[in-house]
Amino acid sequence: MKKHNYEVKTEWTGNEGNGTLDYKSYNRNHTITANGKYGEIKGSSDPSFLGDRTRYNPEDLFLSSLSACHMLWYLHLCSVHNIIVTEYVDHATGVMEETNNGSGKFTRVTLHPKVVITNLNMTTKANQLHEEANKMCFIANSCNFKIEHKPNTTVE
Repeated sequence: MKKHNYEVKTEWTGNEGNGTLDYKSYNRNHTITANGKYGEIKGSSDPSFLGDRTRYNPEDLFLSSLSACHMLWYLHLCSVHNIIVTEYVDHATGVMEETNNGSGKFTRVTLHPKVVITNLNMTTKANQLHEEANKMCFIANSCNFKIEHKPNTTVE
């Protein structure tokens, strides 16, 4: 079995002089970088947890990982099945439930890919390939909940 290793650097930048003296004494800002990658991701926590709403939070990044992984597998499968995709946009949604002790987990993610293809006769197959892409997606395979798909496929 092939193994792939990944490394990122997450650096907290939110010390406002008193460190984590108390829950409100620091901000949640951080940066995420990786060697050889362009730029950085500016992160924070969700505003519900005193984060900066203008920065990406871990929940945004988790949802975007699922969406991007699905898209990449879907495009690959379309190319293998001779389906020409000319546009792909996904407006993914997710639900995270917080528990009484403050922890939480995602319980639902729905991908809403809008796909444009060139051949009307391939519409059914193009829609079916979302299920196959879900089976292949590394991130989806790492989740303990079902990921739903509501594709909207049109022909240019």
